[in-house]
Amino acid sequence: MDARDLERLVTLAMPFGKYKGRLIADLPGHYLNWFAREGFPPGEIGRLLALMQELDHNGLRVLLDPLRAR
Repeated sequence: MDARDLERLVTLAMPFGKYKGRLIADLPGHYLNWFAREGFPPGEIGRLLALMQELDHNGLRVLLDPLRAR
């Protein structure tokens, strides 16, 4: 993981699907868990979704709060 990935979570919107347009950091846990079960898409978006799922699963969403304040 690169530190820039955390910033991308709070700035990049979901480009497709049910939650299209919502920030990756704001995606609900059940949606992230669905990707974990079914498979993350390839490329950057998949990598970021996997990172967000890991943060959510471990109760670490609060780590993104300081980045949102910027």
